[in-house]
Amino acid sequence: MSSIATRTGDDGTTGFLYGQRVPKDHPQIEAVGAFDELNAAVGFAKATCADAARRTELERIQKDLVNLMGEIACAETDAARYAESEFPKLTDADLVRIDEAVAAVEAQNVRFDGWATPGANLHAAALDLARTTARRAERRLVGLPAQGRTVRPLLGHYINRVSDLLWLFARQAEM
Repeated sequence: MSSIATRTGDDGTTGFLYGQRVPKDHPQIEAVGAFDELNAAVGFAKATCADAARRTELERIQKDLVNLMGEIACAETDAARYAESEFPKLTDADLVRIDEAVAAVEAQNVRFDGWATPGANLHAAALDLARTTARRAERRLVGLPAQGRTVRPLLGHYINRVSDLLWLFARQAEM
């Protein structure tokens, strides 16, 4: 078994999918890192959740995030290669699933009075942490086109909706 410590990043670079080396503070690496943080935050929220259906949805979101990260983890010159690859990708059906989850929670008349004050309980706080991490990841994602990296609009729509869903889940967990 090979070691996780390859030492190839000791020079301050890291690799895109397909091998191109870039500085570790490259905007795409920042975006991938923000989504990786979000995946961990959603995992924490999942670990604090007693509801099996919500745990399942949070795990689906985590899988979607891995797919999203793959898409933004390659150079612009390799975007077409990635699009044609066998790697799983976010689809319109994933966005529909999130939209339906938002509608289902909203149909339960979740109450909220303006700004939330996170921390009513551990699960709600974990969801709010995931939500704020989602917003940071979204900001990194929407900044990529200005840096020369094309981003499918679906990715932005998806993460925007996920942060809405996490906010609703947090409000629901406070009830």
